[in-house]
Amino acid sequence: MEIDKLKRIIRRNTLIDGSRRENDAEHSWHLGMMAMVMAEHAPPGTDLDKVVAMLLVHDIVEIDAGDTYIYDTVAVEGQAALEQAAADRIFGMLPEDQCRRLRALWDEFEERRTREARFAKALDRLAPILANHHNEGGSWALNKVTARQVLEKVQIITEGSPALGEFAARLIESSVANGHLAP
Repeated sequence: MEIDKLKRIIRRNTLIDGSRRENDAEHSWHLGMMAMVMAEHAPPGTDLDKVVAMLLVHDIVEIDAGDTYIYDTVAVEGQAALEQAAADRIFGMLPEDQCRRLRALWDEFEERRTREARFAKALDRLAPILANHHNEGGSWALNKVTARQVLEKVQIITEGSPALGEFAARLIESSVANGHLAP
């Protein structure tokens, strides 16, 4: 019942058609599907089942902590502490074995030390770029985000998948050329 609340957490990013903002549950599901479809871009030996599992749990903490817009520098500063407290509470509701397993997935995603976590994080960073590119700037335009700000996020994508990092950089370049992202 608790994770149903994820459907109420509204993100800044819109659906690709721009019709409305997406919620965290939709975002997590979409990323799981992206992992399966973009598996060929994962580093060799990547456990894709683990990547999908990470993506399904990565935003659960936002039930308590809320969605932090990646370009809101003030909100980002306090994000880690809020999310840690949320993880303690939410994962702590589970039986101990489930708590350990799911919390370990969330911690691994946050720490980005494994190839699975880096690939999962790359997809998490790529999804909003894809959406904003395909909806004429979407939340970038609304929040006056610049290409420089978006390009700073590409390094995390490249760490998880060099091919997806290059793809993201091309999308950003195209968005600037089309006037959908400020230089």
